[in-house]
Amino acid sequence: MNTMKKRVKIIYWLLMLLMVRHITGCKTGQAYKRPTINLPQQYNNNANTDTSSIGDIGWKIFFTDAGLQGLIETGIANNFDLQLAVTRIGVAQQQLRKAKLALLPQVNAQLAVQFNYPSKNSLSGLSTGSFLGSDHIEDYTTGLTASWEADIWGKISRQKEAALATYLQTNEAKKAVQTQFVGNIAQGYYNLQMLDKQLVITQKNLLLSDSILRVTKLLRAAGEVTSLAVQQAETQLQSTQLLVPQLEQSIGLQEDALQILTGQLPGNVQRSAILDTMGVQQNLATGLPAEILRLRPDVRAAENAIVAANAQAGIAQAAMYPSLTITANGGVDAFKASNWFNLPASLFGIVTGGIAQPVFNGRQLKTQYEVAKIQREQAVIQFRQTVLNAVGEVSDALIQQNKLLLQQQIAVAQVDTLHAAVKNAQLLFKSNMATYIEVLTVQASALQAQLNLASIQRQQLGATVSLYKALGGGWK
Repeated sequence: MNTMKKRVKIIYWLLMLLMVRHITGCKTGQAYKRPTINLPQQYNNNANTDTSSIGDIGWKIFFTDAGLQGLIETGIANNFDLQLAVTRIGVAQQQLRKAKLALLPQVNAQLAVQFNYPSKNSLSGLSTGSFLGSDHIEDYTTGLTASWEADIWGKISRQKEAALATYLQTNEAKKAVQTQFVGNIAQGYYNLQMLDKQLVITQKNLLLSDSILRVTKLLRAAGEVTSLAVQQAETQLQSTQLLVPQLEQSIGLQEDALQILTGQLPGNVQRSAILDTMGVQQNLATGLPAEILRLRPDVRAAENAIVAANAQAGIAQAAMYPSLTITANGGVDAFKASNWFNLPASLFGIVTGGIAQPVFNGRQLKTQYEVAKIQREQAVIQFRQTVLNAVGEVSDALIQQNKLLLQQQIAVAQVDTLHAAVKNAQLLFKSNMATYIEVLTVQASALQAQLNLASIQRQQLGATVSLYKALGGGWK
């Protein structure tokens, strides 16, 4: 009879395990599938058919200027935004480690000593006195408690899936921070180069303005011009002089900004080249728009946010279904300390199993599930918006490149024309064939044209950086 009971118990537990094994394959929620994205076959304003992309190129290869490379390298090591991003990765990594162990049973050790003094006039007190011959009850327990929840609806595995997606999202977010950071460093460096060139241009024009002022004073002494001409020449000189401290101020502020961006105290920034020697790259390879999904870290982060939200929806749905928990306790227990570890008499063991089904909780679980589904839809919308913005940034950078090239060609021709006009005006002025107003007008136009050309050259370099960043470059 006892043998039969043992067989029945064995069969019962085997059936239970098989049932749990079968049910655990039923995950709640839907499997992740990338949302449909409408992407063009190629970028607008792009005649380059190369399927490769500069977004795949590491920043050390893309940026060849030694001074810029040094700033970026220093910044990656010291920038506080990047350091914060790394710490967020560490937090997500710890959460992932925790989720990976969620399928294992929880085991707790227990050491307990209990003294119970019941009332002598109570049934418990009378029973204690008659049974133990004492006015109190002692209980000494040492044991282990193991609790395991069967992953019937995939709730625990979904938690692991959500933690992994969150970790990957955080890691991609760090790459996105670096991409933005590298772009900002390059833009600031090129802006500094432009200011340097504009300062040199202004200083050269100071010499020219001073020369015109001296000639004008000589002509006034000879009675050929009035004092008004001298005053006009002095005003032109003063206007040019005013640009010098303004440009020097901008240079100092830009240097401080770059130093702080790279995690250093304000100070000078070393330059290894000048603006004129930094050639602008044309016809850069953009690859296909579909590559945005692979190369842009912010796009990948947004997609991982969908994966995490999808897993959270599965977790919320599983919380509404029954849960099976098996608990086992075992150890030694005795009424007297002297018999505490008297083995095997003091050994005990308990195994319990239970299924709990939520019945009424004020719609809390249903609300959590509905909210989780809405949050998943929000993640999908944000992903599509991120992709759209990414394609738009590439298109904008390509438009800038194309139009700035035309502007640069016109600006170069304008500078050449005005450079020749200044020389002619000076000769005509000395020969008393041109008025001082004509000389000053041509000189002012020439100065402005040179400053505009430097600005366009800087914008061209900036457009190259924008295209590189828009294609996902900078984090490698």
